[in-house]
Amino acid sequence: MADPAGEHAIKEHTMTKAELVEEVTRVTELPRKESEAVVETIFESIIAALQSDDKIEIRGFGSFRTRQRRGRTGRNPKTGAKVEVPPKKIPYFKPSKELKDYVNNPRPAHAHGSHEPHGPQS
Repeated sequence: MADPAGEHAIKEHTMTKAELVEEVTRVTELPRKESEAVVETIFESIIAALQSDDKIEIRGFGSFRTRQRRGRTGRNPKTGAKVEVPPKKIPYFKPSKELKDYVNNPRPAHAHGSHEPHGPQS
């Protein structure tokens, strides 16, 4: 049976934190425990900055910040009763122009981010 959109199904892969740790271990040749600490420290640093309302800017990648969402009156989907939803901060990521370009025009990543073997092919 043909795909109604005329396209082949693309299997998505979700990279996990464990896979990021494996990549750090592979690229840096650090012990796994130290690679885990590197990945955790990056995530914890981003979270702490956002909790303090700081902006994180990683040139060539993007920036993390928070946005304030106003309070509003919502409805309980089960009962239809009105519910006051308080204002809250929402984490927000804005990709850089370079990251958008990489996503839309794939080309070999830098040696650090490449999943290909290093060195000349025989």
